[in-house]
Amino acid sequence: MTAQPPRPPATPAQALSAMDDLIAASLVGQQEMAQRLGLNVTDLTCFGYVIQAGEDLLTAGDLATRVHVTTGAVTGILNRLERAGYVTRRPDPRDRRRVRVAAEPAAVARVHALYEPYYARLHTLFADYSPAETAVLTDWFTRATTLANAYREELREP
Repeated sequence: MTAQPPRPPATPAQALSAMDDLIAASLVGQQEMAQRLGLNVTDLTCFGYVIQAGEDLLTAGDLATRVHVTTGAVTGILNRLERAGYVTRRPDPRDRRRVRVAAEPAAVARVHALYEPYYARLHTLFADYSPAETAVLTDWFTRATTLANAYREELREP
């Protein structure tokens, strides 16, 4: 861990402002990453979930739930990802009516090659924090994600 000067206190308003800046930079960055990969942001997001699932292959319904789109919209997303060589569909061994989505290894390698330099920099940044501070960050990211998803669900209610 690199020795850092003490961090000045921050208010919730300052933290929210910094978070807004991070979200804006991430949204623009995701758009640029998607363009480099020949995808749109929603398709890249779905592909990210497919990668994250690993060997526990997701169904189209799983993806629809995670991205908050209809199963019909996911069919279009999967068609585009399949045509672009990012995924293949496999029959579900437990339910022949469903398919599972698998990432193509060459596509995973392309995505990792694009994201790895950024993630390496984030790992360097995390090294500036103690394990206890990293635990607080992890807790905050996890809880903020849960809060964001819950609020998004509220917005969908009539």
